[in-house]
Amino acid sequence: MKRAFLAVLLASVALPCGAQRVHEVYQQHCATCHGANLDGGLGGSLISGAWKHGGTDADLARIISDGLPDLGMRAFREMLPLDQIRALVVFIREREQQERARSAASPAVRAESPTRTALHRYRAEQFADGLDIPWSIAFLPDGSFLVTERSGALRPIAPDGTVGSPIRGTPAVLHHGQGGMLEVALHPQFSENGWVYLAFAEGWREGGQPRAMTAVVRGRIRGGAWEDEQEIWRADRRFYTRAGVHFGTRIAFDAKGFLYFVIGERGGWHEAQDLSRPNGKIFRLHDDGRVPDDNPFVGRADALPGIWSYGHRNPQGLVFDTRTGDLWSTEHGPRGGDEFNRILRGANYGWPVVSHGIHYDGRPFTALTEMDGMESPVHHWTPSIAACGLAFYDGEAFPRWRGDFFAGALAQQEVRRLRIDGRRMIEDEVILKGAGRVRDVRAGPDGLLYIVLNEPHRILRLRPADE
Repeated sequence: MKRAFLAVLLASVALPCGAQRVHEVYQQHCATCHGANLDGGLGGSLISGAWKHGGTDADLARIISDGLPDLGMRAFREMLPLDQIRALVVFIREREQQERARSAASPAVRAESPTRTALHRYRAEQFADGLDIPWSIAFLPDGSFLVTERSGALRPIAPDGTVGSPIRGTPAVLHHGQGGMLEVALHPQFSENGWVYLAFAEGWREGGQPRAMTAVVRGRIRGGAWEDEQEIWRADRRFYTRAGVHFGTRIAFDAKGFLYFVIGERGGWHEAQDLSRPNGKIFRLHDDGRVPDDNPFVGRADALPGIWSYGHRNPQGLVFDTRTGDLWSTEHGPRGGDEFNRILRGANYGWPVVSHGIHYDGRPFTALTEMDGMESPVHHWTPSIAACGLAFYDGEAFPRWRGDFFAGALAQQEVRRLRIDGRRMIEDEVILKGAGRVRDVRAGPDGLLYIVLNEPHRILRLRPADE
């Protein structure tokens, strides 16, 4: 994409300070007919799930724009800009899904009885607690675990769930906003080389104000201490920022041993489209931090050579499908538009030029949900689920779940089972709800699912309970 064209696109999605918030637009133009609570009046209900004239997002946008003249609904295309019409679609979807959630039966987790899902029953047991904002876990060959705490610690967990003292000498982190000690992952040949990878927020303070960025290092643990540290990736200091949001940060290895990791856009929306900056990118490196010669942007003067894909907001799920070798990610959208993406070499995922969401306060920022040259999500969630953590299941304990993905949701306090047919989502089932904010989901080598929760700060383990 040429720089001049990109500049025009980015200018088109600058936040419109004078734009009306979507609830105000709805009350002004829609509430008289459809009710202040969207439950109907002169016009039909917008939250019942019954759509007589088409129920896709495109159908709703078309009806708002063109009206239904034969039924007395006016066309709003001359009155409302396209981005405001898109915001109304998001608003309607939010309320529709909230109504559906109120009437739906949740898969309640009870200590005294199994939880039933479409394909399996399971028992949820508390595996570890007493943690301080746990963020990520890794499974060690001896049956023990490592867990990161966002406040800065890396801790061992014994096979029985006993949480040990922090590993001594781990890197200093900047616990700032959403940042801190975040991801932990093991080298694919950990049993031979002992390498443990950490991704975390680091930086410094200027006049009491933090400046932070995500970094990735590796080291070994011996006798409860962190040793042999090596830098894998650090941004140039000019990219460190005071923002406390969107550190991204998940790590995955492919079958050839290449290392992939996420850097969120750090609140710099348009920087996700700038290949000369690390913000909003997924990187691919050798396990020791060297840049592979076949990376898509190697040799370009205007691009960081480690970049694998770009145009991301804040992915916090990253995992390979071991059957196909495809890399998948879940990504936080703004208000609406959380994404499930297949990550392709050199692809642009569109943020913030295209999005299925709106700004948190209800203002629109783009009318575009797709564009040539930008990858569309395989699936998106509106309202936002606050997608965080992603596992691919290929274990034996839950045989009917083999080949499925499991996505965590912070805001909705859910774990969702996702089934893909080729490049199409065919199942999206909530299997756990209300146990806490789901920070991470991992499939253990024992075939069980491990759920990292915040508020309360603990780890659950799901065991099969099928008869």
